[in-house]
Amino acid sequence: MPSDRRMFLSAGLGVTAALASRASGLATSAPAVSLESPPLPGNVSLDADARAATAHDFGRLIHRQPRGVLRPASGADIASLLRWAKGEGVKVAARGLGHSIYGRALVENGIVVDMGAMGSIHDVKPDCVVVDAGASWRDLFEATLAQGLTPPVLTNYLGLSVGGTVAVGGIGAASSRHGMQTDNVIALDVVTGEGHELSCSATENPDLFNAVRAGLGQCGIVTRATLRLVRAPERVRRFQLFYRDLPSLTADQRRVLREGRFDQLQGAVLPDGSGGWRYQLDGAVYHASGSAPDDKAVLSGLSDERGAAVIADLTYREDALAFGKFESLLRSKGQWSNPQPWLLTFLRGSNAERLASAILAGLRGDAVGPFGRITFYPLLKKAFRTPLVRLPEEDMVFVFNLIRIPASNDAAAAERMVAENRTLYDRIREAGGVQYPVGAFAMSPFDWEIHFGSGWPQLREAKQRHDPGHLLAPGYNVF
Repeated sequence: MPSDRRMFLSAGLGVTAALASRASGLATSAPAVSLESPPLPGNVSLDADARAATAHDFGRLIHRQPRGVLRPASGADIASLLRWAKGEGVKVAARGLGHSIYGRALVENGIVVDMGAMGSIHDVKPDCVVVDAGASWRDLFEATLAQGLTPPVLTNYLGLSVGGTVAVGGIGAASSRHGMQTDNVIALDVVTGEGHELSCSATENPDLFNAVRAGLGQCGIVTRATLRLVRAPERVRRFQLFYRDLPSLTADQRRVLREGRFDQLQGAVLPDGSGGWRYQLDGAVYHASGSAPDDKAVLSGLSDERGAAVIADLTYREDALAFGKFESLLRSKGQWSNPQPWLLTFLRGSNAERLASAILAGLRGDAVGPFGRITFYPLLKKAFRTPLVRLPEEDMVFVFNLIRIPASNDAAAAERMVAENRTLYDRIREAGGVQYPVGAFAMSPFDWEIHFGSGWPQLREAKQRHDPGHLLAPGYNVF
């Protein structure tokens, strides 16, 4: 098997807005600032390179030119900016490490707050860590692992900011056991759209706490987070199993999830290189050095094509950082900077297999690109407690993501995929599914009201209380 193909199969399975403005076509320089706009605070940069660097994101689908960029040294800097923005009616977007997909961290003629300037890790304790919102999960992971600790849920790709995932949820391979990353937040420091610096938790300003976690940045900018930690496992026994069809994969996924065989469980539908698909279950068992699990017992009764199974034993660190190798591969081929028109959703457990099969049957052979994938695996919803995280109304739900990695920088193809995403989302929503709110397609305020469902009044009221001028996170087009 070619080395590129092996890396593709072994990479982590998941990574991890507004009405569309200009798609593709990144600007090479920032236009001059209009003299008719109100003067900016002195610590906001007008540097053309800084503005150009924050006019696009990882998705490379939307371009929005900010008027200025703030690199804050503290929450007080952000609070001061927002008080000024409130008086002038200027929109503000917080940007972590730039990995949004569809312009959600961008703002046209407003101010980008570059949270990467606040990336310190302040205090690692046996049960929690205090970290700035702009820190990457990779840096946080390394700092906690040095003390034998880890966040309970890690995204497959660790080059995301803490504040960025707190704003949307933060899903990972251990989510069936530990929920979203937002379910493991103990407390937050937040600057509201009114320019107030507030601390919040389940007991202090709980309305703000519940509106900020998975609230798409609508009510405040997170500046610091206190996150739960657990003892890190020493090693990970990883099982990659392959199946002849989707029904066989789905049946075994349901079985191992209910039986709790794996500490991590994911799965994927992969292009096989000839226009067809391969079906993969990816499970992991944590263990101490010298006490690996019995492979036969772990895999007992499963219907995979056992001769194709790939079983590997890694340190916990090696396993957590595995996606970095895949990133390096894509960068070496120039595909990391191509448009990334992803679609991320959750399906009802009761119709997931049927709906996924129907969608797969209608996809073109190049639907995800040679290194893309369709992630497909079940979750038990009981571990999810964040009020604004939306999941289908069933005990078991399925992740269904089109991780599209186009082979070329083809604007027309990317636009076609974005349009297809919207069609698929409507189809999934009609069947009782919901989106994980980072995908590449336009959403209207009414779409978001439907998305949040019973949580919409809570978010609407919190928005009115904490950002009545509707200044924050305009890229989502929620209000």
